Amino acid sequence: MKIYQKEIQLPEFKRGYHIITNILVEAVPELQTIAIGQFQAFIKHTSASLTINENADPTVREDFESHINKMIPENMPYYKHDYEGADDMPAHIKSSMLGCQVQIPITKGKLNLGTWQGIYLGEHRNYGGNRKIVITVFGAE
Repeated sequence: MKIYQKEIQLPEFKRGYHIITNILVEAVPELQTIAIGQFQAFIKHTSASLTINENADPTVREDFESHINKMIPENMPYYKHDYEGADDMPAHIKSSMLGCQVQIPITKGKLNLGTWQGIYLGEHRNYGGNRKIVITVFGAE
């Protein structure tokens, strides 16, 4: 079994949901040597998230942003953690709801995603900055 791990820094993304599948795959070319295994991506932040969803129609990502913002609004009077701005506490809640990692099977050197699936970065802050992701790939050649 082979194991590869790399930490990458994403470019800064605006608030919303962004498909980052290709960025992650290109960061670990060793993925192509794995016949059967697992791909894990872990984001090292508490105000951004990773999830898997529709990779074709960009309106899905817009609807994600609209709906999540209705579910978890800013400026709620009961938020105590607000010294980093109105988007901070909601960003932490969104991150916990959606999660900080994804795990995908590797088959014949490729991510075994469904036809319409892609990996999303959920950027929940107005000015989140560059996000760091640890990618771990392991399996048999």
